[in-house]
Amino acid sequence: MFSRVLSSAVLGVEGYIVEVEVDLSPGLPSFVTVGLPEGAVKESKERVQSALKNSGFSLPVKRVRINLAPADIRKEGSSFDLPIAIGILKAIGDVPESNFFEKNIIIGELSLDGAVRRVKGVLPMVLSARDRGFEGVILPYENMLEGAIVEGMKIYPVRTLFETVRFLRGEVEIKAPDVNVEQIFSSNATYDVDFSEVKGQEQAKRALEVAAAGGHNILMIGPPGSGKTMLARRVPTILPRMTLEEALETTKIHSVAGKLRSDEAIVATRPFRAPHHTISDAGLIGGGANPRPGEVSLAHNGVLFLDELPEFNRNVLEVLRQPLEDGIVTISRAKMSVTYPARFMLVAAMNPCPCGYLTDPYHECTCTPSMIQRYHAKVSGPLLDRIDIHIEVPALPFEELRKESEGELSSKIRERVENAREIQRQRYRRLKGVHSNSQIGPKEIKRYCKIDVESEKLLKMAIEKFGFSSRAYHRILKVSRTIADLEGSENIKSHHVAEAIQYRALDRSNWFTGVIYQK
Repeated sequence: MFSRVLSSAVLGVEGYIVEVEVDLSPGLPSFVTVGLPEGAVKESKERVQSALKNSGFSLPVKRVRINLAPADIRKEGSSFDLPIAIGILKAIGDVPESNFFEKNIIIGELSLDGAVRRVKGVLPMVLSARDRGFEGVILPYENMLEGAIVEGMKIYPVRTLFETVRFLRGEVEIKAPDVNVEQIFSSNATYDVDFSEVKGQEQAKRALEVAAAGGHNILMIGPPGSGKTMLARRVPTILPRMTLEEALETTKIHSVAGKLRSDEAIVATRPFRAPHHTISDAGLIGGGANPRPGEVSLAHNGVLFLDELPEFNRNVLEVLRQPLEDGIVTISRAKMSVTYPARFMLVAAMNPCPCGYLTDPYHECTCTPSMIQRYHAKVSGPLLDRIDIHIEVPALPFEELRKESEGELSSKIRERVENAREIQRQRYRRLKGVHSNSQIGPKEIKRYCKIDVESEKLLKMAIEKFGFSSRAYHRILKVSRTIADLEGSENIKSHHVAEAIQYRALDRSNWFTGVIYQK
């Protein structure tokens, strides 16, 4: 007795169709699964057998062979439980043969009592099935909203194995939920925080606005309690609104990682990820024996915040260089290679010295110049090369803390950011993979970041006085271009360059000694 049921699995963040073939033959009772099954897939036989028994079905006393095709791709996860159970029932005749199985896929995990539990990666599976011409999908009830946002697919959410069998027999009807994707997307696109809650720090707010407008990475330097983390958490609120395409792309990653709640259909706000400095390189970049997306991919289309930057392991920070440059992460293993998207805005924060109080007028710094230099040397030059803006965040005086008036709303700042991004989108519309000023290379800098004689003199003087490197020169030009876009200016002017020069704190050769001398 033979049967075939179609299911799906995920490789990276893309789904692919899996054929679940079931063969029942005479012989000593056994249950064998082939097709490169991982641990959770091998254990499915115990869950399937108990679920069948506790749902009122009897497993035949035969040799049961399960093949998961294509057999050359490693299968993992628990989403094959339900299709395997249905395949067995179909082989013994408890579920009738029909065209339904050729046009629909089945995914779901089974508990020992026959309940259908939620699984990871439903969205990429359903998207993949739709793109391959399938009509619908049977999935766990808890994954209903996640699957229903895919237009053009019929969704059949089930709670138990017995309910699934009754539906396939035609005894009950399961209605697909009516979901308005646009409405869900717009209603969920709200943030719990706002820039108006941050008192003072106008220069830091301005720098973050410039960073958001040009997609620039930013590093904030200041003493403990100056508001660096508070500012960073509000950066997503001033970034351009997520498009539906970006939201689906982001949701796929969170679905594969199992980060979606059962009541969450789509990630409608820009992600904010803030890993602890004890994170491993695999946790940050992704990986493991069976590769999983890391924090850089979970921050895709959003913000990755690294607090206490020098406290991160140097090896961990170095793996950031590829995703910051390419916007993707490729993880290669002996038997597979997967690619995850990782296009994010890096926001980092650090103290000016080991004790933290180098720039604080209210506390005395106990660090020597050599200690400060060693502390800053923990962040490598190649990583700093990919951070366009370095801004000082000073300690707030008491008068600023006591002010009653609130700052500017995030919505107002976002309007200016979106206008600047639209200018950049039009400017670079013919350049592949370039959407903002932060992504342009030397060729584009020469073409789009031309400066007048006055600006050139100012930049030359700054380079000679502060000892800016050649990489800082190009960063200043790109940030100047963004500042001009925020102002709606077609040409870069001297005051745009002057403001951009302020945003290169760590490139000033006398920054440490200058601060110490002032104190």
